[in-house]
Amino acid sequence: MHGSGLELALVFLLAAVLAVPLFKRFGLGAVLAYLVAGVTLGPDGLGLVRDADRIINAAEIGVVMMLFVIGLELSPSRLKLMRKPIFGAGGLQVLLSTAVLGALFMVLDLHWKTSLVVGLGLALSSTAVSLQLLSERKELQSDYGRLAFAILLFQDLAAIPLLAAIPLLAGAKNETLTWTMVLQAVGAIAVVVLGGRLFLRQMFRVVARTRMPEVFTASALLVLLGTAWFMQLAGLSAGLGAFLAGVLLSDSEFRHELESQIEPFKGLLLGLFFIAVGMDIDVDRVMAEPLLIAGGVASLLLVKFTLLFLIGRWPGRLPVRSALMLAGVLWLGGEFAFVVFSEAVRVGLLEDATRDRLVAIVGVSMAMTPLLLIAMSKLLLKGKKPAATREFDKIDEGDLQPQVLIAGMGRFGQIVARLLTAQRIPFVALEHSPEQVEDMRRFGSRIYFGDPTRPELLRAAGAQHVKAFVIAVDDTETNIKATRLIRRMYPKAMIFSRARNRQHAWRLMDLGAEAFRETFGSSIEMGEQVLVALGLSPEMAADHVRRFRAHDEKLLRAQHLVYDDDAAVVQTARDARQDLEKLFEADVSDTDELDPDEATKPA
Repeated sequence: MHGSGLELALVFLLAAVLAVPLFKRFGLGAVLAYLVAGVTLGPDGLGLVRDADRIINAAEIGVVMMLFVIGLELSPSRLKLMRKPIFGAGGLQVLLSTAVLGALFMVLDLHWKTSLVVGLGLALSSTAVSLQLLSERKELQSDYGRLAFAILLFQDLAAIPLLAAIPLLAGAKNETLTWTMVLQAVGAIAVVVLGGRLFLRQMFRVVARTRMPEVFTASALLVLLGTAWFMQLAGLSAGLGAFLAGVLLSDSEFRHELESQIEPFKGLLLGLFFIAVGMDIDVDRVMAEPLLIAGGVASLLLVKFTLLFLIGRWPGRLPVRSALMLAGVLWLGGEFAFVVFSEAVRVGLLEDATRDRLVAIVGVSMAMTPLLLIAMSKLLLKGKKPAATREFDKIDEGDLQPQVLIAGMGRFGQIVARLLTAQRIPFVALEHSPEQVEDMRRFGSRIYFGDPTRPELLRAAGAQHVKAFVIAVDDTETNIKATRLIRRMYPKAMIFSRARNRQHAWRLMDLGAEAFRETFGSSIEMGEQVLVALGLSPEMAADHVRRFRAHDEKLLRAQHLVYDDDAAVVQTARDARQDLEKLFEADVSDTDELDPDEATKPA
């Protein structure tokens, strides 16, 4: 296509809008849809786009954004715990894959230096495709998903020394890896980590006070792209820089806001990246040498699948099914192989024809992986015994319609349920713990095993007839998710939600729910008994508690208006403390000279 950038953008958007829903309709992933769209639009398809390399370079920002969002999900402490799988399993995978694949190419009469470079390039898997597949399947937090991420992270770390080693193998002494390059890389990581810890959170606090969403978005993009650019300037991976920035912000109060700001950009650019990879697949080469390319793809997948399965079993200690899924996610080639092979051609280690064949092998492996993973998942599910269906997993609509739905039947939810039972008010309860469900049903409670964040389960529980919802789930994120879903499905519903703390309460108030802090009531009740034990009359202690409760609830509402501004929250708390002291000044003078004997009398 020789038209304007606007026409090119329209073609890409149209391809995504048509391909993704169609492939999803047949149970295929979005990654495969983008790759097929790229092949169709590329020079070997309809020929609407000729310069795929330029588009790949631009679309790599999507991969950078994906790694930033993943970094937001990983705290530094959790990353520290992952150091063994990163350097153990990751290092072992790269070493063994390079050795076996390199040996295969030596058998094909390639020079050992060329075989080593090819083995290194093919040992790396596609970070973009693998993580997107895990994300689509909601398996990033599974046992094999975590190990897959650790291996991919090591591959990103190993990519830079690999590129530096290629000129060394070719004998280009002026381009060898030096101590200066090593110190430069270590220094760049130190600058990002230390600078991020000192300045990033403070910067976002200042930006948040502007109360302008577009400035916050611009700041998020500035940090992400600026860190990626700085690391690239130091000779490291841009994706590694974005990942580190995300990790540094994972413990901040801006984590969820940053994720929501970056997510739309990430999705679009990542889709564009997959389309560009599809365009770069040399279909003519595949058609000209089908047996050679098919044999290369089969060898690549077989070698990496076998090694990854063994690594998953040991040292990964995964069950057989999880080890098979790990191998199925990472057995493909990676986009970094394109860079490695191009660099090898530049220094004379690889011929152009061999490079084209290798790129075709990697591209086909990337296109086939989503389909092969779907087939493998179905085969593994066939061999798995279905869990026994319990009678109470299916919600039966009885004659008596519930007036209250309780989500979560731990200690908090049980007290609410007992009070409703005493008043003969019908209710239905949902609980995600099967043990808790079985225990509660022994006492005749109308409780069902299920996830309150599933719309179909709420409808089956008769939520449309419910007058009040009680969200007593202890997990903060599930609590918020359930409250948000109920507010969306039933806008006029009365929602009473359990809150872990003030910050949680403010987020619930944003959704129009009545927030009840789980320890607040019992704490002030204890405080009242302490005051009585110290000599105050029960009437005066009760009055103090009543006024304190009113004051604290007023403060909670006032801070809710400014809770995204840390400085304003601190200031309102200071002002409230002064108001609280004035509120009880008159009472303090009456109790300053309590008789010690009176103060020690039992309440």
